[in-house]
Amino acid sequence: MTITIEGLLLYCGALVILFLTPGPVWVAIIARGLTGGFSAAWPLAVGVAIGDMVWPLAAIFGLSWVASVYADFMVVLRWVAVGIFLLMGYLLIRHAGRAISADSRLTRPGRWAGFAAGVAAILGNPKAILFYMGVLPGFFDLTRVTAPDIAAILAVSVAIPMTGNLIFAATVDRVRRVMSSPTALRRLNLTAGWLLIAVAGAIALI
Repeated sequence: MTITIEGLLLYCGALVILFLTPGPVWVAIIARGLTGGFSAAWPLAVGVAIGDMVWPLAAIFGLSWVASVYADFMVVLRWVAVGIFLLMGYLLIRHAGRAISADSRLTRPGRWAGFAAGVAAILGNPKAILFYMGVLPGFFDLTRVTAPDIAAILAVSVAIPMTGNLIFAATVDRVRRVMSSPTALRRLNLTAGWLLIAVAGAIALI
């Protein structure tokens, strides 16, 4: 493997922080969990995991090709990653108290509908491709990644959000109280925002 353990752990930390940032998938899991229990919510988590596998692959192979043509492109993308984290952190802090809106397409009943909604939530989200395209080069040199490196990146890209979503689905009743409290939601967004800014600083110092 060419990627470092430190880089992989930092990437894992970024994934955890992003998972802890409330969004439409959270709302969909809560809605599905309240109406159909865990059995209705877990297909959505699996669907999201599929998207979490597609975007890193697109980023790795797409950016590796570009970098092979433009040697300094990876250096530029590293600072793009810093900028993305700073922007995401700033926007979270600025809009910390904003209520989360739900997409009705994510809450349709049925296991297949839940799975399809999870896939659509990730593949149709421009923030997802922006995150992976902008973030991966900040953690890893995509011009040198090997098959084991790609497997490790994909494993954590899928495992962390999916594990979080499944735990979230299993404990949806308790988490619902957090989501219904504007004060708690604001605190969560502020914490996640500052943590994203800290990740930007860590990438800049690597």
